[in-house]
Amino acid sequence: MITLPRSFGLTAAVLWGLLLVLCVVSVKAGAVPVSLERLVQSLSLLVSGAPQALYGMEDRIVVELRLPRVILAMLVGAGLAVVGTLLQTVTRNELSDPYLFGLSSGSAAGAVAAITFTGEAFGLWSLPLAALAGGLASVAAVLLLLRGYANHSSDQLILAGLSVSFLFTALTYYLTFLGDQRAAQSVLFWTMGGLGGALGQPVSALARCGHRGRVCHFQNTRWMPCWPAITLRIAWVWSPSACAQTFVVCALATACFVAASGVIGFVGLMVPHLARARVGALHQRLLGMGMLTGAVLLLGSDLVSRTVLAPQELPVGIVTASLGALFVMRIVMRKPEEA
Repeated sequence: MITLPRSFGLTAAVLWGLLLVLCVVSVKAGAVPVSLERLVQSLSLLVSGAPQALYGMEDRIVVELRLPRVILAMLVGAGLAVVGTLLQTVTRNELSDPYLFGLSSGSAAGAVAAITFTGEAFGLWSLPLAALAGGLASVAAVLLLLRGYANHSSDQLILAGLSVSFLFTALTYYLTFLGDQRAAQSVLFWTMGGLGGALGQPVSALARCGHRGRVCHFQNTRWMPCWPAITLRIAWVWSPSACAQTFVVCALATACFVAASGVIGFVGLMVPHLARARVGALHQRLLGMGMLTGAVLLLGSDLVSRTVLAPQELPVGIVTASLGALFVMRIVMRKPEEA
């Protein structure tokens, strides 16, 4: 039987309350302010299934623009937290995350290729499919780099990920340079991360993808129950398919997140540390706290990006990168007894 820390319930309650407040403020805030009464009315119309003819301008703003954006921010934040937890466990390195490990760069390169050259050849799924292809290509490149090392260390794995990340970043810049200059502007903003393109159908698809990744994560907790009790070397010898499956799942999830919101870095790096400090290293409880923390972090970052330079919108990736830089500085400067 798992005994949760005394602070677990209080921390979860505070985060749930903060998430609820952020949801309300995020839907209300914007170029067109929405009152609380109007917000309740708009949600009532949505829940009751009222016809579109009954929707006013503010109702459409809430239901069609801001509510999907809030849901997308929570899904992406929670998903990046799960991916970061998986990568940090598998690599035994506290700096692992999809942004630094090359998954985001590979997915971004695939998506930029689709934006620049193919457009919407496959309809709504053009961008997700291209991002998925890029993410899987980055995973394949990392595994190919390490195939000759049976007992490779976590440092070699991280270096392989960084080299692949640099390679795909260069490819992204090259594709942007070759493409149309008008497309280059949208690519530039998209590679900085943004949640402004949230729509109902992509958000629903992203939710299904996140659910499948969470199920896979629970299936794999039997061989990585805590941090860092089971190391990468032991896991690879005992169940190599589990490690390979983890990388593929991380690539799939990251591709979905990149296709929906662009490249948002450092969420997967920070959140596992924050959650682990509150609930410990056991994955059965780390997962829930990490998802909740990630949702709060990205939703708050998106709110800052929308309001700090209003009416202009700052890419949310700039906010998360700034927070990530400060967080890494804190890791570097912490005392040995705090490690």
